[in-house]
Amino acid sequence: MNNDQQIKDLVKEKYAAIALQDKDSNAASCCGATGCGTGEVYNIMADDYTTMEGYNPDADLGLGCGLPTAFAQIKEGDTVIDLGSGAGNDCFIARRFTGEKGKVIGIDFTEPMIAKARQNAESAGFNNVEFRQGDIEDMPLTSDRADVVVSNCVLNLVPNKHKVFSEIYRVLKPGGHFSISDIVLEGNLPAKWKEIAELYAGCVSGAIQKNEYLGIIEEAGFSNIIVQKDKPIIIPDDILAAYLSSEEIEAYKKSNVNITSITVYAEKPSKDDRNCCTPGSGCC
Repeated sequence: MNNDQQIKDLVKEKYAAIALQDKDSNAASCCGATGCGTGEVYNIMADDYTTMEGYNPDADLGLGCGLPTAFAQIKEGDTVIDLGSGAGNDCFIARRFTGEKGKVIGIDFTEPMIAKARQNAESAGFNNVEFRQGDIEDMPLTSDRADVVVSNCVLNLVPNKHKVFSEIYRVLKPGGHFSISDIVLEGNLPAKWKEIAELYAGCVSGAIQKNEYLGIIEEAGFSNIIVQKDKPIIIPDDILAAYLSSEEIEAYKKSNVNITSITVYAEKPSKDDRNCCTPGSGCC
């Protein structure tokens, strides 16, 4: 699968179906793709949100791979953008930090997810949380809009990560920052995995090398790049067995491949800090 639009269509189809599933069904799947293996529930990607203030169980589909809102340094009155907002879980937790004076905007390109998130926001009576349907490679937002951008296990599903980080840079205010949780690799993923559409929608085969991921962030112009959390992802044998032979599983375990959930923080420099795009600077 090498066509970007085909990948997007697949992900949209899968996550539209996920929006109609319950959390246990999603947790039993490969990051919410479909049922795998024996059907025993494994929480192999997600971290536990349930103790965080603002948590809404109806908005938690168990699809994340970190706790970006816990690391995002959101302040009261901030405008926060959540990329791939799903049913609204991170948005509602972000609102706990922004308060009523702040604004939280979730973006998702799956219509059933948007509908579910809007229903959850209406039920909670939140008038400063909104959800917009759109592609995060071309966000439906004006430039310099957000103080903080968060995202939870979404960018690995996007074909053009350069474009997404360029868009994040555009929508952040000068001096704004992001905290993003995502799946990355260290070592070469078996080629067979990249051919498995189900696993792609399950957050693994769409991941890229950790160094490449951090390099894209730097190339987009961000500074003060910090890996806030680095968590290994261990995929149980019965899930692997749905895709690989026993010999392939053993070879994978002996390989140098690491699948990791990282939470990354980075800042958009202010114009004064960068001293950029001033007459004669030559930096643009």
